Amino acid sequence: MTDAPAPPPQPSPIPPFGAFCLYWLRLGLTSFGGPAGQIAMMQSELVDRRRWIDQTRFLHALNFCMLLPGPEAQQLATYIGWRQYGVRGGLVAGGLFVLPGALVLLALSWIAAAHGSTGLVGALFDGIKPAVVAIIAAAVWRMGRRTLKGPAAVAMAAAAFLALFVLHLPFPLVIGAAAVVGGVTAHTGRHWFAHPHPLSEGDAATLEEPAPRLGRLLALAGLFVVLWAVPVGAVLLAFGSDPWRGIAALFTKAAFVTFGGAYAVLPYIARQAVDAYGWLSPREMVDGLALAETTPGPLILVTQYVGFFAGWNRPGVLPPGLAGMLGAALTTYVTFLPCFLFIFAGAPYVERLIHNRPAAGALAAIAAAVVGVILNLGVYLGIAVLLPDGQTAGHRIWIWAIMLAALYALTRRNAAIHWVVLGGAAAGLLQALAASSL
Repeated sequence: MTDAPAPPPQPSPIPPFGAFCLYWLRLGLTSFGGPAGQIAMMQSELVDRRRWIDQTRFLHALNFCMLLPGPEAQQLATYIGWRQYGVRGGLVAGGLFVLPGALVLLALSWIAAAHGSTGLVGALFDGIKPAVVAIIAAAVWRMGRRTLKGPAAVAMAAAAFLALFVLHLPFPLVIGAAAVVGGVTAHTGRHWFAHPHPLSEGDAATLEEPAPRLGRLLALAGLFVVLWAVPVGAVLLAFGSDPWRGIAALFTKAAFVTFGGAYAVLPYIARQAVDAYGWLSPREMVDGLALAETTPGPLILVTQYVGFFAGWNRPGVLPPGLAGMLGAALTTYVTFLPCFLFIFAGAPYVERLIHNRPAAGALAAIAAAVVGVILNLGVYLGIAVLLPDGQTAGHRIWIWAIMLAALYALTRRNAAIHWVVLGGAAAGLLQALAASSL
């Protein structure tokens, strides 16, 4: 006679609100390593150890967040908080996941703006920049191996790269076209990019339940408009339109098209911020990405750095430091406000969306296009970093050496990103000290 299998672990009771808040604050302070590492931390702590959410719902929520624009790890945190304590829990979990990194990056942005081109700070950035190019190249390699499983996916990635790099088409248009192609092909039964998600008995029962009312979505959309328009309007009335109108417009638009993570939307943001608005230089844009890589929280916080520089360089009637802080705060607000809207509006529809074939096909096609989008980012920043004007041959060789060493560490040694960035900073410092001793 054999023993009966052990029943699966049951979810733990809802934790005290204080313990709930402390956990998300601790995660916000330690969430290095990008979305993969952040999601793994939540899996280990919330599913395996604390059992605040069961494995099935965790995976369903993750799949749902992958369907959305915006940082999936932050949205997953918001969803789990919503399941525990409703809207209050979602705001706490999603907010604390972002806040520590935002405060750290605010301080680093001030250092970069005030002292970034001088002395040791400039030397540190000179070493970090080629490491960032290597990080992007490694991201293209990893995502390409995982995503480009067939000729259609490869063609989609190539088309996205050419559309952005050669034709200079708008990023939202490229992502929208990929979504349409993926959704239409899946709807017609051609699973070129993704196969349908199998339905379990529990999933089928959930899909038979009545859908939430349309009025709820309309009320949330109206609330979003008010929460966006009131603070943005107050800033415009108090301080004028430049650069605040551009900040609100650019980063609100970016929040709605950030499929595939921050790497995917950064070329769009960089071209707009650098070329269209003139808020910062390409090299300063690379500095911002480097700083965002070394801080906890979602990488999309790099937009806050861009907003800080927009205020710093276009302060109007304000002192540069105060204008930079206002630009950073406004950017962060309009970037993450839609993330909360997506979760609070879509959470009751999770089970329906992850089994919707057109939605799955659209997401898979977007994921393929994102490989080409990230390649475009790597080429855009790589030209600025690896082929700079006015550099000596020795300095250029040193930059390439840092980039290749960082790429080896990432692809062959599986080194953590923040260690690679710190290694690049150390290499830049050594190069500056060596040059000064000659």
